[in-house]
Amino acid sequence: MNTVLVGAQWGDEGKGKVIDFLTEEADVVVRFQGGSNAGHTVVVGDRKYVLHLVPSGILHDAKHCVIGNGVVMDPFDLMRELEQVESWGFDLKGRFHISERCHMVMQWHRALDKAEEAARAEDRKIGTTGRGIGPAYAAKVGRYGMRVGDILKSDFLEIVRAQVIEANRALRALGALELDPDEMVRLYTPMVPALMPYVTDTIQFLHDKLDKGASLLFEGAQATMLDIDFGTYPFVTSSNPTAGGACTGSGVSPRAIDRIIGVLKLYTTRVGEGPFPTELNDEDGEMLRQRGGEFGATTGRPRRCGWFDAVIARYAQRVNGIDYWAMTKLDVLDTFPVVKICTGYRRKDGFVYTTFPADLDILKWCEPVYEEMPGWQSTTSHITKYEDLPANAKAYINRILELVGGKLGVLSVGPARETTLRINI
Repeated sequence: MNTVLVGAQWGDEGKGKVIDFLTEEADVVVRFQGGSNAGHTVVVGDRKYVLHLVPSGILHDAKHCVIGNGVVMDPFDLMRELEQVESWGFDLKGRFHISERCHMVMQWHRALDKAEEAARAEDRKIGTTGRGIGPAYAAKVGRYGMRVGDILKSDFLEIVRAQVIEANRALRALGALELDPDEMVRLYTPMVPALMPYVTDTIQFLHDKLDKGASLLFEGAQATMLDIDFGTYPFVTSSNPTAGGACTGSGVSPRAIDRIIGVLKLYTTRVGEGPFPTELNDEDGEMLRQRGGEFGATTGRPRRCGWFDAVIARYAQRVNGIDYWAMTKLDVLDTFPVVKICTGYRRKDGFVYTTFPADLDILKWCEPVYEEMPGWQSTTSHITKYEDLPANAKAYINRILELVGGKLGVLSVGPARETTLRINI
């Protein structure tokens, strides 16, 4: 069974935990897009693991983990993370692979990212993490990027020097500090032997695994509403975290995909700039933030919080072709006397949008249309069977399914690995 797992909101839905849960029945976990600007958090017992580039499947012994060609990888971030994984007691030997076609985030991409964001007018800032993801993807599309396979070339360090000199022209134009080419060559020299053991023809590797009947699990970073094509452009990431990106980001055919699972938080959050129709700037929003621990795993930034938005969830179901939902953080809502679901956006003249508009200016003139449902006001984090949930909690979940389509596959009632309920998958 080959599975694609995608986020269905603005990220931070709990994909890391669900991937960890599904890895038990997979042989290979493939990261297919994004960079170290996203974090996946997995709680096992009393230990919390935070991963940024390495697939969450690395926490399971004997599982192979692949960084696919669709990822942009910062070598320094990766090596720090690999050292951390080994310090946790997990062996990487023979089971961690980086595509030779994977593009690298270089130090000048980070410098350009920060300089470009600083140069934007206040009302045009994107809210980038400054980790160089956008400029690395821009270099990829512009056909002057650096791929992992380039480290195998004899003139790799000369390519580094030439790229720094070129980037300095752009930094100079932005009024930013330039980088020292000699220093960059010194920094990247030890990266060659450090990365070399992991460089793999991952397309051949994955197809060999498929030919032998192995089960693949594809994980993305970010989520549908941050997709470069389908998200709240320009307040988006620079790649395709939607289901189609799993194929273009790994070299595996769509014919090999058996099911698509979407991850939904049972309320809504987002980090950074951009529209957020159900955002709450009141006590309810703060309660969601505190009860849900809504602070970025990568940046530590407080997440913006709001009620569940069925409009974007239905949109995500259509764009991704989601078969099953993995719903998370039900327990965060345990104390609310009333829970709300947004079913549309009402314009001032009374017209209601039930699909997400491409023109974000439309949202400035709209307010969310809510359905209110009674809360359950009882603890759910100890529950191990769906049938034992409070009636109002099940009613809330069922109403969401009616509005967005798809089936419930997994339900999470707490942060730990053990608080995950398997329903239909």
